Amino acid sequence: MSQAAGTEHAPVRLKIAYLCDHSPKLTWSHSGGNTRLYNALQKHVGDVTILSNSWGAVNCVRKLVEKLPLSINLRARFRIHLLLSRIIARHVAKELAKGEYDVLFCPYAYFCLANLKLPYPIVTVFSSDSTYWAYKYSKVGAAFGSFFSFSRMFDSAIFRAEREVYRSTDLCLWPSSWIKRSADTLYGLSESQSHMVHWGANIAPPDESSLRIQNPITDEVKLLLVGRDWVPKGGPAVVKILLALQSQGVRAHLTVVGCTPPESDMHENMTVYPQLNKEDPSEYATFTNLYRTSHLFVMPSYEAYGFAFCEASAYGLPSICLDVGGVPVKDGVNGRQLPDGASTEDFVKIITEYTNNAEKYQALRESTRGYYEEHLHWDAWGRKTRDLMIEAISKTSVKSRSKSSSEPNPALEHDQDERRHCG
Repeated sequence: MSQAAGTEHAPVRLKIAYLCDHSPKLTWSHSGGNTRLYNALQKHVGDVTILSNSWGAVNCVRKLVEKLPLSINLRARFRIHLLLSRIIARHVAKELAKGEYDVLFCPYAYFCLANLKLPYPIVTVFSSDSTYWAYKYSKVGAAFGSFFSFSRMFDSAIFRAEREVYRSTDLCLWPSSWIKRSADTLYGLSESQSHMVHWGANIAPPDESSLRIQNPITDEVKLLLVGRDWVPKGGPAVVKILLALQSQGVRAHLTVVGCTPPESDMHENMTVYPQLNKEDPSEYATFTNLYRTSHLFVMPSYEAYGFAFCEASAYGLPSICLDVGGVPVKDGVNGRQLPDGASTEDFVKIITEYTNNAEKYQALRESTRGYYEEHLHWDAWGRKTRDLMIEAISKTSVKSRSKSSSEPNPALEHDQDERRHCG
């Protein structure tokens, strides 16, 4: 750990090695979460070095896998990585040996830690909104199904690999209580290593001047849904809610962003933006203005997390969703959660509670924004993560890097011999 000279109380800056299957510089990686995690570490925790995605002596296999269609690539890549992890891990160890890192941070891609022998004492940290087993054997995973009919053949081996990685990791940081409970139960994690630390929104924090916390529902309630997939995000159910509200004499309008509903689900009181590019200033302004001016974010989807709920909270926009998976909505605080299987009438009843009570709705908007500031903000994630990392370093009494890095590391031996795998 390093500290700026002449500043007695300057914050400690940790040296972090960042390991993932995709570079955090790719803003599309893991729905943008990879980039947000990286930026938060840089801002609040220390100096971050991105380790390469190379598979070392078998990197030719990785290149072949990347040429596969995306739908197959995403599912086959981590399985092949696990099969070759003993070889790949040697390359990772060689990269780590070139630096003197305090922390090895690995988001999403637990398989990157499989069979890894560290070249010196270093605190390992993992973060993800789900795990393979927790997702696949939950209501969330069941809603999406499996691409490979024979994928269950690998499940026992995957479970053993997951359990070994998570149990040997110093800190596992989960963004929701759902995945923390699931991981603790599945893998037998201790309270000292497993922590819930909410992730933030996948947009820049809104400026105070752009907020509209005072946004009363007057003649029409404006509903918003943001998602790439119409059916998984609960689009058909929201259309039924829209129609039911109108049948009860409640004027309502639904705006959809990110996908195109089928013609059978379209209605005259709907506005659709198939895509809004956040990189385009004009389209981004349209996107954020919808969060600012809408009254309720309604998305009855099955989610491992759901960045869109964080984005809504950033603008004080309450969410109405299902209590399934790791949705970052606390019932009665930044929105309302309904049980799985809730009917259209159940959603309408909740919505009319707020259309008929201006004070109750205003209080919900205020607590929604407050919940964002305290929990769903990347600065909050960065500060808490930094404290946990420093505590873990202190507990493990990390030894001098100069001494340990000079000692031979068996994990780095015989690397040349493995090159026969690529001919």
